[in-house]
Amino acid sequence: MKISIFKTITFTLLSTVVISCSSNDDMVTDAKPQAHSETSKEASKTKTYKVRFGLISLNGTKTLSGSHDVGSFLAENTVTGEVYDTYYSGGFQTLPAYYEGIPAGTYIFSAMQGQGGWTGYGSVTGTVSDAQVDADGYITVYIPVTWAE
Repeated sequence: MKISIFKTITFTLLSTVVISCSSNDDMVTDAKPQAHSETSKEASKTKTYKVRFGLISLNGTKTLSGSHDVGSFLAENTVTGEVYDTYYSGGFQTLPAYYEGIPAGTYIFSAMQGQGGWTGYGSVTGTVSDAQVDADGYITVYIPVTWAE
């Protein structure tokens, strides 16, 4: 009796192991590869640009140097509304400021007041494309200072 119970339990365990270790072809054939959407294909093909930010002083002088009371330089796409910024938590940024990875398009470029609130900034609208890339490989954008204390 003990031998037949042992044989039955052994047979059941072996059958369970064999069944669980069988081929999983059914699971593999049911899984279909995911196709990338057209949107993701286009996104991976999108060319991006490096933007260099500077300032135009109250007297009209362009500058790409110095530490200024700028919290962030912004680039807002006029079609998508997507905003790219150079946010710096210290409140002052050293020029030039850079942003890499802006896709082609038309943008409103501006700057936000920094920590001190001593300077106000205007905005400029410009196009990001191959035609604006300078010899250094950047698109340089100058944001006008509108007031300063």
